[in-house]
Amino acid sequence: MVNEKIEQALKILKEKDVDMWLTFTRETASTPDPTLELILGTHVVWPSAFILTRSGRKTAIVGSLDAQNIRDHADYEVIGYVDSVKEPLLEILEKEDPKRIALNFSTNDTMADGMTHGMYLILEEYLKGTGYENRLESSEALVAALRGRKSPAEIERIRKAIMETLRIFDEVTQFVKTGHSEQDVQAYIRERMEERGLTAAWDPEQCPAVFTGPESAGAHAGPTKRKIEPGHIMNVDFGVRVEGYVSDLQRTWYFLRPGEAEAPQAVQKGFQTIRDAIRAAAGALKPGVPGWEVDHVARQYILDAGYGEYPHALGHQVGRMAHDGSGLLCPKWDRYKNLPYSKVEAGQVFTLEPRLTVEGHGVATIEEIAVVTETGCEFLSDTQESLILIG
Repeated sequence: MVNEKIEQALKILKEKDVDMWLTFTRETASTPDPTLELILGTHVVWPSAFILTRSGRKTAIVGSLDAQNIRDHADYEVIGYVDSVKEPLLEILEKEDPKRIALNFSTNDTMADGMTHGMYLILEEYLKGTGYENRLESSEALVAALRGRKSPAEIERIRKAIMETLRIFDEVTQFVKTGHSEQDVQAYIRERMEERGLTAAWDPEQCPAVFTGPESAGAHAGPTKRKIEPGHIMNVDFGVRVEGYVSDLQRTWYFLRPGEAEAPQAVQKGFQTIRDAIRAAAGALKPGVPGWEVDHVARQYILDAGYGEYPHALGHQVGRMAHDGSGLLCPKWDRYKNLPYSKVEAGQVFTLEPRLTVEGHGVATIEEIAVVTETGCEFLSDTQESLILIG
């Protein structure tokens, strides 16, 4: 998979008219660069330079003790050094004479911002007076394309993670009942994961996240001892990692009160509004559309139905990480910088996850995963079409 992504990166360099992509890093076990999982698949200790060029060159300048490990993991010409990375790096720069050098920093994309400030200062000192210090730019456009455009093999791995997640959701439906706490549900899911040899898609303290009833934390928090009661909406945010790729899905349950055969109209309306907002957004999710426009479709649908605005992006990319890739389906808020204007591309895999509050019952939300095709999108997950009712 690493060599496949390296070859893809070489094509993207030509497409973006960038002469050289330089990933400059060190001690990546403690200060990881997200890009290396794509183009290397292992760690380095000493200061290292990974160089890909538009002409097709693939070079890794690494400490002599790191050299064999790099050869074992990726198809690079490996140059080992003992004293300093500086001299072999400058030799390659002089030979290639790149006019545009993309470097592993970014103000917009966390997945392209792996370079520490210290490493930037070291590189700046190495390049001082060479002229190359004036040719540096962010590699965010390269990283966004490389991470976002999923190959068929990558999509298949995401699909496997989705299937495992949906199976566990089905088992939760058979297990859960009023009187269980959020932590009880989390513990049950963890047991199912352990049985299958699965690991969490993100921080295990919050994966799975379980929320029940009104005034729950609602997002980005771990389960509590709060017990499920009749009339509660419960939602679970959960994903697993399979063969290096993850899922990220949410499902919603309703716990019937005595005498109820179905959820109250307010709960049904809330759920159906979320479901239909996702359908509408999926209809807008296609190549060339700015992310904010897709978000706006779902956001406006929910507002028009009389609910408040959800306080987050409609969707993020999924891949090796639950939050993977730079492009977002998000509103034009300052915290997202220029990401709302990133245009959707074929091969990207997005979540669609709006939410709303049903007063007195809890939060209604669904999270689906869709892959962008040449003409639109298709869901990788079996979509939740109706509330899951628990008697």
